[in-house]
Amino acid sequence: MKGFSVSRLVMVCAAVMSLAVAGCSQGSRPEQTIEVKASNDPLELPRSVLRQYAAGQPMGSEAAGFEAMIETVRKSDAARADLLQKGLADIQAANPAARSAMAKTLLDKLQPSMH
Repeated sequence: MKGFSVSRLVMVCAAVMSLAVAGCSQGSRPEQTIEVKASNDPLELPRSVLRQYAAGQPMGSEAAGFEAMIETVRKSDAARADLLQKGLADIQAANPAARSAMAKTLLDKLQPSMH
C-alpha cells in the first residue's frame, strides 16, 4: 500500500459509506397515497346525519335507520358504536332546540383519528 496514507484511506471509506447511506435512504418501497373512501367508512352515514342535525335540520324519518347505522359501525368499532348509540338516543330524547349542539358534540367525538 505504498503511496496510500491513512487519511486518504479514511476519506475513501467515508465516501463509500456516504454513498451506501444515500442509497439506503432512497427507500426500496415507492411512496403510496392511501385514499379513504366514504363507501368504506361505516361512520360516514352517521356523520352525514349528524352534520344535518348540527346545521339545524329537524329529526325526520332517518331516525328509523339509527339501529342499522349503529350495527354497521359495531362490526368495525364497538366503542364508537356504543358512543353513537348513546349519542343518538340522547339527541332523540332532547328538546329540539338542544339537538344542534348535541349533534356537533357527537360529531366531534366521531371524527376520524390517526393511530
